[in-house]
Amino acid sequence: MEGTLKFVQGNEACVEGALYAGLEFFAGYPITPSTEIAEMLSSELPKHKGKFIQMEDEISSICAIIGASLTGIKAMTATSGPGFSLMQEALGYAVMGEIPCVIVNVQRGGPSTGLPTKVSQGDVCQARWGTHGDHDIVAMTASNHQEVFNITVEAFNIAETYRTPVILLFDELVGHMRERLIVPEKGAIPLVERLRTSVPDGVDFHPYLPREDGRLPISDFGGVHRYNVTGLYHDMWGFPSNNPGVVHGLIHHLTDKIKNNVHVISRYKEYYLEDAQTVLISYGASARSALHVVINRRGRGESLGLLELQTLWPFNYDLIREKCQKAKYIVVVEMNLGQIFQHVKLAVEHPDRVFLANRVDGIFITPTDIRNILRLIQGRGV
Repeated sequence: MEGTLKFVQGNEACVEGALYAGLEFFAGYPITPSTEIAEMLSSELPKHKGKFIQMEDEISSICAIIGASLTGIKAMTATSGPGFSLMQEALGYAVMGEIPCVIVNVQRGGPSTGLPTKVSQGDVCQARWGTHGDHDIVAMTASNHQEVFNITVEAFNIAETYRTPVILLFDELVGHMRERLIVPEKGAIPLVERLRTSVPDGVDFHPYLPREDGRLPISDFGGVHRYNVTGLYHDMWGFPSNNPGVVHGLIHHLTDKIKNNVHVISRYKEYYLEDAQTVLISYGASARSALHVVINRRGRGESLGLLELQTLWPFNYDLIREKCQKAKYIVVVEMNLGQIFQHVKLAVEHPDRVFLANRVDGIFITPTDIRNILRLIQGRGV
């Protein structure tokens, strides 16, 4: 791959990806372990003719990027667990208003203040259900810095394509470790730009009327078109409505545009699944240990494989079912009490063959932890 070689933290790789994708506005509030994202952007974003602002809290941070996005620019914020909790109401507003933006959550131990400097993957279900009401959301992750870069670019592309907020669920270990990153030449990764309406000034503009392909053109707020933006259920002009038909149509539009494109949105990596009798399913930092176990055990003649999830939401049940169809054992490796584990059990034909290898004590799950679980499973002769 041609490009610029760097040695960076995972948080810095996220910044590089955001700048590559065309980030123009960042608003945020410092919080461990995501602070390096704001710190780096405070110096780098102005060099790219962008705007950085430190807000007074996380609520104002997400509100600021929502406002910036409506003016037609790509916007992002970054936080960790407690700050992500504060953002949930405005996140729902972005879903309802179909406002593209990216929210980075570098996960740490919780709930509450929890373990500010320790690793966790405990915010997976919060990303899906944190904001109230029926909705669908896109949440993505990565296990190494090259993929952090790539997935960050993908997050902006998906946000613009589907006019939706996208959550990046990284974790403390990936955020703070250092490894090589190749920043590709401009143009090597295609970028999706804002789809603006072709309706001229003076002609009736319907800001919430999708095209036949499902995409929703937008007009930059403050430009030639005046239109209403609300968190209430609204009609195609953006005006509030409690008409049952309008409400029914809008909620299905908001969910279907993501749910019906799960196979397009899904990103994953697979290793040695062709003959795997035992399939490990993992994501984020946990997938690093899982891959180590797979490679080590295959060297000893055992048939292990790994499915690394990079899109956590929408959850691709069909993918899990297909990749695990021939497996005797399925082991979900994650650093929580089983938040993806529960969905894997729902996806497969034999949920009794699904097991959990996890840690929830702030310590990174190691290959030894996973091997100990494998020994217990094989010893039971399930």
